[in-house]
Amino acid sequence: MVVNVKNMIDDELFFGHKACAGCGGSLALRAALKVLGPNAVAALPAGCMSAVGFNFPQLAFANNAMITPFAATASVLTGIEAGLRAQGKKPDDCTVVGFAGDGGTADIGLQALSGAIDRNDDVLYICYDNEAYMNTGIQKSSLTPFGAKTTTTPAGSNVHGCLTQKKNLFEIVAAHGIPYAATASVGYLNDFIRKVERARDVHGTRYIHVIAPCPTGWGCGVDETVDIAKDIVDTGLWYLAEYEGERVSGQPGGRFRLNRDPKQFASVPAYLRRQGRFRAFSDDEVAAVEQGRDAKWEVMRREWRG
Repeated sequence: MVVNVKNMIDDELFFGHKACAGCGGSLALRAALKVLGPNAVAALPAGCMSAVGFNFPQLAFANNAMITPFAATASVLTGIEAGLRAQGKKPDDCTVVGFAGDGGTADIGLQALSGAIDRNDDVLYICYDNEAYMNTGIQKSSLTPFGAKTTTTPAGSNVHGCLTQKKNLFEIVAAHGIPYAATASVGYLNDFIRKVERARDVHGTRYIHVIAPCPTGWGCGVDETVDIAKDIVDTGLWYLAEYEGERVSGQPGGRFRLNRDPKQFASVPAYLRRQGRFRAFSDDEVAAVEQGRDAKWEVMRREWRG
């Protein structure tokens, strides 16, 4: 059955958490676990979702779930999967899934993730990307976009926020030859749900990178999360795509595929101006962001088969 927001299970497997109003990460976890079901075993490092989901004596997970060391999410997933296999559990019986933020994935946890992909462990890794270390006070991560204001990249009269570009973790993961990887956004929930379902049914290491806005860190309304997560896709600043490695696609080197190709991009200035973290952006900087987007899309449209 193809799962979508209309026919997914009513059971809530992530509930009663202490996340901020409008939290995109909690929405991603809730939807993913509805697809993976109650037998999924989850592991989470230090981060927003572990902070809000494990509050003694209350556990917000109906699934088996545990907190991992910050750098060890993928390593713990490897151990869980090996333990279940030793008990005679089959991969289709339960999905071993990790939920980690952008800092715990692209920075602190990248070594363990790379190792898991190299071993092709039978695990699913989901990065909920709110583009900074939100849980510890909104510090920059390597997935913080250019120009974003954080507590470690302040915006002033001379420097307007983050000076570096967002790391392209999706393509870094794909370069490992991973069986399956995808990008997603909570603004396009049916697409995200479909990709979780697809990843559930692929064996080996799988990776999904989902944009999950944080109203607290992004400086937007708590009722704007889904709209902004949709806008970042419509503006072309985030793309929805999949990668299938050779073992899955049957093609040498694997295959990239764009899932959505806007014929006309939505307004970048409107997207940026509705967020407090980009308030210091100049018109020239906005134009530079648009130029970078156009260059990236030219490559994707030329090289990635639909």
